[in-house]
Amino acid sequence: MKFIKMQGLGNDYLFLNCLEGEPENLPALAVRMSDRHFGAGSDGLICLCPSERGDFRMKMYNADGSEGAMCGNGIRCLARYIRDQGLSGKAVLDIETKAGLRRVELLRDAVRVDMGPPQLYSPVEVEALGRLWRLTPVSMGNPHGVLFVEDPGSLELPAIGPALERHPAFPGGINVEFVAVPERNRLRMRVWERGSGETLACGTGACAALAAAVSAGLSERNVWVELPGGTLAVSWDATGTIYLTGPAVAVYEGEYLI
Repeated sequence: MKFIKMQGLGNDYLFLNCLEGEPENLPALAVRMSDRHFGAGSDGLICLCPSERGDFRMKMYNADGSEGAMCGNGIRCLARYIRDQGLSGKAVLDIETKAGLRRVELLRDAVRVDMGPPQLYSPVEVEALGRLWRLTPVSMGNPHGVLFVEDPGSLELPAIGPALERHPAFPGGINVEFVAVPERNRLRMRVWERGSGETLACGTGACAALAAAVSAGLSERNVWVELPGGTLAVSWDATGTIYLTGPAVAVYEGEYLI
């Protein structure tokens, strides 16, 4: 079974062309292929599928086999995959996701995604690991909890991340963003992704971080979001829509021997 590995700021996924049909048991396949030692290694699996609502449909699975509703880095890579494979000559694509249609624009050196409006909730305090954590819940089609901290790099995410990801206050689990605001037009962030653990970048998480920062009066509406894998441009326009712009890079082609 042929696949292509792609990454957006180190947030890496394995891509399958499923336009003519899907392999059996995609969740289990995602677990096997994503394994860093016994598989191809990735943060998850993304399938390109036909759509009745848009140009194409994205099905996305995390490394633990759970299905995700939306992935900002993944959908940028998917648009690049579509172009590179000669599957469409369009510069603007409407891609169906579980979170709805997303419009993706292929630029010269980057990919821009209309991520839609964020859904913000009032901050909540939860107890974990013997202390209180104040999170701002945000939905970008998938659930996030944003925490503002002084230095994301000093945190022990392998301990903190799982405790917050599966906290009883969030029955379905959340992606957790640890965000510093060194300047009003710049955020610095680490992320613990639901189902994948710490990743080098998270597109929906960057959008959630901006929404929470603006809501708290900490940032402008146009920012650079710095992640361990690189920097994303994120803007929240007057209509309420968040736009995400960043790279999408093909890494290698391979054949997975089932």
